[in-house]
Amino acid sequence: MGKAAVVTAGTGGIGLETALGLAAAGFAVTVVGRHAGRGAEAVRRIDATGPAHRARFLAADLASLDQVRALARRIADDRAAGGEPLTVLVNNVGAMFAEHGTRDGIEASFVVNHLSPYLLTELLLPTLTAGAPSRIVNVTSGAVAVAKRAFDAVEPPGGYYGFHWYGRAKLANLAYALDLAARLEGTGVSVFAADPGGAATDMTNGTMADPRIVSPALRLLWPLVRRRFERSTAGPASVAAGPSVTAATDGALTGRTGLVIGPRSQPVAPHRAAADPRVVEAVRRLSERHAPLAPA
Repeated sequence: MGKAAVVTAGTGGIGLETALGLAAAGFAVTVVGRHAGRGAEAVRRIDATGPAHRARFLAADLASLDQVRALARRIADDRAAGGEPLTVLVNNVGAMFAEHGTRDGIEASFVVNHLSPYLLTELLLPTLTAGAPSRIVNVTSGAVAVAKRAFDAVEPPGGYYGFHWYGRAKLANLAYALDLAARLEGTGVSVFAADPGGAATDMTNGTMADPRIVSPALRLLWPLVRRRFERSTAGPASVAAGPSVTAATDGALTGRTGLVIGPRSQPVAPHRAAADPRVVEAVRRLSERHAPLAPA
C-alpha cells in the first residue's frame, strides 16, 4: 500500500514546493488551500512530474476553525474508507497581517499561525497514529526571536505590529510542536519543526518596509537585520522547502523526534523560549481554551 501526505497552504510558494518534493518521494499528496483555481494548477504541476500517485486538492479556509474541523473529518474519513495511510502532515500554513483583525472572534495571526495547525494536528492524531510510523512537520520562522512571550491571553500587551505578532504565534506553534513530540514519544509519530530561513515568498516580499508590520525599534535596526537576513536567506521557495521535505522524508531522522530542521536542512537548536515550561504550559492552556477539539 502507498503512503499519503497532506500539505496545508500547498497551492503555492513553499507549500507547493514541499508538495512537489513529497510527490517525488513517492507520497500520494493532498494540497490544501482556499482557492479552487490555484488548487487545480497545483495539482496539474505535481501530476506533470509523473509521480507514482496523482495529487489531490482539498478546499479549506484555514483561518476558520470550523473549516479546519471539516477538513480533518474529510481526511480521516478518506483513510477509514481504505485510502493510503496518512504518514505525513505538513502544517505549512502561515500568514502575516498588516492590520489587526479577527477570525472566529480571535486575533487572526494567532488563529492562522497557531490555532489552525494545532487543531488540525490534534484532530488527525488518531489517523496519524494508525498510519505510524508517521511524521508531523510544523513550519516555523526566525520571527520567533522578536516575539513577546506573554501567553496569558490571545493578544499580547502593547501595540499591534504584524511581524511581531506573527512571530509570537509561530513561537506558540513551535512550543506546541516540541511539547507534542514529548507527548507522543513511543507512539511511532514523530514531530519536527522546519525553518525555511529567509525565503522570498509572496508573504515576505516588501513587507518589512510597512510601518504597520515592524515596530519602530526594529525599523531602526533593520539595515543591520536585513544584511544578516540576506546572508542567511534560504533563497527561493524551491530551496526554502528543503527543511520541510527533509523533516518529512529523511531516513536519518527515523526514530527521532522533537527536532528543529534549520535552513540548511540540518537539526538546529530550538529557540530557548519554545522549550520554557512556563511558555509551554501557557500555550497549552490557551490552545485548549480557544480551539477545543469539539465545537461548543
